[in-house]
Amino acid sequence: MADDRTDSAWGTFLELGGSAEGPMHVRLTRALRAAVTGGRIASGSALPPSRTLAAELGCSRWVVTEAYAQLVAEGYLEARSGSATRVRAQAAPAPATSGTDAVTRWEPAFDMLPGVPDLRAFPRRRWADAVREATGALTWGELGYPDAAGHARLRQRLAAYLVRGRGASLDARQLVVCAGTLDAVLRLCRALRADGHTHMAVEDPGWSRLGSAVRAAGLVPVPVPVDGDGLRVDLLRRASQVRSVIVAPAHQFPTGVVLAPARRADLVAWAREVDGLVLEDDYDAEFRYDRHPVGALQGMAPEHVVLMGSVSKTLSPALRIGWAVAPPRWADALGAEHVGGMPPPVIDQEAFARFLARGAYDRYLRASRLRYKRRRDHLLDELATSLPGFPVSGAAAGFHLLLSLTDCSAPAVVEEAARREVRLADLDDYRMVRAADAAGSKLVLGYGNLADQAVPGAVRRLARAIDAARLRDRSGIDDGRTGERAG
Repeated sequence: MADDRTDSAWGTFLELGGSAEGPMHVRLTRALRAAVTGGRIASGSALPPSRTLAAELGCSRWVVTEAYAQLVAEGYLEARSGSATRVRAQAAPAPATSGTDAVTRWEPAFDMLPGVPDLRAFPRRRWADAVREATGALTWGELGYPDAAGHARLRQRLAAYLVRGRGASLDARQLVVCAGTLDAVLRLCRALRADGHTHMAVEDPGWSRLGSAVRAAGLVPVPVPVDGDGLRVDLLRRASQVRSVIVAPAHQFPTGVVLAPARRADLVAWAREVDGLVLEDDYDAEFRYDRHPVGALQGMAPEHVVLMGSVSKTLSPALRIGWAVAPPRWADALGAEHVGGMPPPVIDQEAFARFLARGAYDRYLRASRLRYKRRRDHLLDELATSLPGFPVSGAAAGFHLLLSLTDCSAPAVVEEAARREVRLADLDDYRMVRAADAAGSKLVLGYGNLADQAVPGAVRRLARAIDAARLRDRSGIDDGRTGERAG
């Protein structure tokens, strides 16, 4: 049954079988009954008029009316004068809900997980306008299969933005548009493996999905510790099997540290010595509050650094638009179809190119910086009031910070916070090599997608969760109601 109507069964596939299986009206009755009981036609759905369905099936109208009448008599359908024949309520089974689905739909009252921007602030109207204009402006040829390296106009606009805003050194031919940072990492790892690489260094702690992507591409991820000055390049040098590394020099996740100038120079020197490649994750470098954003490492050594970025931390992860700026040799490999990956839809690429060309992206970033800074300051004030004596670090950039704990473990606090409808993360969740003891326990508190008015309530519940976790760690009591603060 072809066609598509709201709240209808006009598009349901019917298995009628051959003439050997009985008369046509009997086979149609059986097929409709199976579609209802199997859940392919939902309760309340309207069936096509008998004349329409008969024409589509190439049978007489009598066949359809007989089938409908039989199913009405059996209680599967109901027919009302002047209305469509519909599936009777409760005739079709309700869709099943798995336990996994129930978990993924859980939405806490306060979401403090890191890495999510302010989704409430997404510029819906301006983006919709850009998509509509892009749809009308694209030529017929541009509506075909996309260039694996990305749409030409977006590559040009992005190249200009990265030179101007991030201090990068490139031309548009070195830039490949991809579906985000992970897509870029997967492509690069496949190209590196084909070139003979077997291992890749990753920051520890760091974004765990990067290590998973390295492993999925066939390379061995090698953890390298991060301290107050960023990646330990001296320890990287000891890993003789490594000639490539993923690093976030402008704002390391999750510690929030900036790669110190001496370390930046040492990392570039290492890459030149081993003829290696540095994959620079520039994930939220635009959001710096204590000074101007730190320029891209790629500008120091464009022949040995791949600059990777996306709009996931600025606009929305739902857009799946990212980019990688690579030395010419690796840019060709990145854009090759055999390394896998798929660029974002051409219409979205053109829309983002227009966003860049009109300055809308720059204006949105400026407004976001002010919004995140106000929210960060508000969060710091609330933490100082409700949790005095708990050190905070990594708050100079991005939209997350670290809260050091005393007298309790981070896993216990995360669990107690979840009981109070607060979702947050343990720093150790981002380590490849776990911390030896709980004395250095830290929480990663994200505030990007936390509404301004929700900040005080979130901190109060966090404070109560910490009190409860302290009692649990001291006495072994597993009761989220103990030790709560008043208010």
